[in-house]
Amino acid sequence: MPILASIGAGSARGLGLTSGAATLDVDYLVVAGGGSGDYWPGGGAGGGGFRTSYPGGTKLTIKKGASITVGNGATGGTSGVRGAASTIGDFVADGGAGGGPSNDPAIAASLPGSPIWVADGGSGGGGNHQGASSSKPNTVAPYWGLGNTPGNFTPSEGNYGSAPLDSPGTNHEGSGGGGAGAVGNRATHNGPGGPGGSGAANSITGTSVTYAGGGGGGVYSTGRSGGGGGSGGGGAGGPRGSGGSPGTNGLGGGGGGGSDPSGSGGSGGNGIVYIRVPSADAPASLSVAPGSNSVSTLPPGDKLCTFTVSGTIDF
Repeated sequence: MPILASIGAGSARGLGLTSGAATLDVDYLVVAGGGSGDYWPGGGAGGGGFRTSYPGGTKLTIKKGASITVGNGATGGTSGVRGAASTIGDFVADGGAGGGPSNDPAIAASLPGSPIWVADGGSGGGGNHQGASSSKPNTVAPYWGLGNTPGNFTPSEGNYGSAPLDSPGTNHEGSGGGGAGAVGNRATHNGPGGPGGSGAANSITGTSVTYAGGGGGGVYSTGRSGGGGGSGGGGAGGPRGSGGSPGTNGLGGGGGGGSDPSGSGGSGGNGIVYIRVPSADAPASLSVAPGSNSVSTLPPGDKLCTFTVSGTIDF
């Protein structure tokens, strides 16, 4: 749909319109910040929420001067934390969930304060070490995180993290966080950690890129490797003695789970927002702010607005 410009008050009333900001129908890809993995031996974090109209979906109507928010990934530390949402106006993609903390009471007691696990998000966090079993009920946090929460969007913006191991025993490892394309993967007894769920590919930029992969789970056992990060920027879980790897900025990947008492979970990757304006509707005055964001031209003349930091769009 072309721009609807403000018109004179008399004409606006005659058409049943009201004067106000111009609008524009656009395609979009909105990726939120990834969650952070948890402390030793933590679950991997969920990738940031992933929402798009491209190709062939319902376009989004935006207003002249609309605010764009690019969600930051959560900072890694001693507790899995949800990443920040990305938005176009009031259109939202939810931040990825944090990875699950250890359910070992001795480890939990060593943390500074009570663990707070934000389990649910764009994609859910992976389950914790020694998680759910009939003989050892989970006493620290939920078993794993839900995706597409709290948005409950159709189509879904993300997937579940994996549940932890569900049978009695020791030396369990952290499970993988969910990604935009797949659920997280479960850990195995005595390692390795569970891999993060894969992200989702999109070509709104003219090139297929995969976004919002889940983080891999950390490990408890000596000599074990952490779970691999999901495609689309998910961070790997650390091997024993190491912190988790960060998710990739600009892809909204979830951070990997930590695997060391003195280490931490990996930080989530920052999100990104793309707005693509069809060539027939693209105004010559199209611009974005601040200057670190950009406008480029794609065949057959579509305009692509790329937001790597929060800003505004004008036309």
